[in-house]
Amino acid sequence: MTLMEHLSELRNRVIVAAIAIVLAATVGFVFYPTIIHWLQEPLRQATAHRSCGGGPVGTSCSKLITTDYLQPFVVRLKIATYFGILVASPVVLWEIWRFVTPGLTERERKYAVPFLVSTVVLFLLGAVVAWITLPKALGFLIGIGGNSLDVHSTANSYVTLVGLMFLAFGLSFEFPVLLVFLLLVRVLSTRVLRKYRRHSIVGITIFAAVITPSQDPYSLFLMAIPMWLFYEASIIIGRIMKR
Repeated sequence: MTLMEHLSELRNRVIVAAIAIVLAATVGFVFYPTIIHWLQEPLRQATAHRSCGGGPVGTSCSKLITTDYLQPFVVRLKIATYFGILVASPVVLWEIWRFVTPGLTERERKYAVPFLVSTVVLFLLGAVVAWITLPKALGFLIGIGGNSLDVHSTANSYVTLVGLMFLAFGLSFEFPVLLVFLLLVRVLSTRVLRKYRRHSIVGITIFAAVITPSQDPYSLFLMAIPMWLFYEASIIIGRIMKR
């Protein structure tokens, strides 16, 4: 295709992906009450045995507050947007795949599908681990100041924290995809991975400490340990591929 034909093709793919995100976001906007209630579950678990403001145990601590009249609408839009991007991601990836495929060789296409599938599965797995981690992380953050403090969060801050946790864990779980890709293109070898194993463990720990939005020890270890296991798995995969 000519340059203009490529640009026209790209425009069509972007339009389809944008429509998918908008439609999914609209669904998220409509079902906002259900989604926000579900998102508060980690906070309810973290505050199940805590009393705030003199209220009953486990009730007032899990309430999200707003500081202005515009914030409820902003929170609803933010949740709808997150929901739209998450739900529409298969369509977005499919459109990317359709745009890139004509330029790939047969061998590259053979590797591209497993990489795309692995990327989606690992990101979702990371989001699941983040969800499991959240109650412990929130419990640590709420309790670190002692019982003398009544800890409340704005709805906007809480939704942002949850979204960043999903993103941080999802991206960190893409680590093996990156390593296997570098092994395939021979930028790395299993010999190098084995040689710098100890250095990598230290680097992974530092990376997890920096990237986790909640900055708590539970999130650090529940991110660092899987990344280390992924590192070891990449060495095994590299040996199978004779890299």
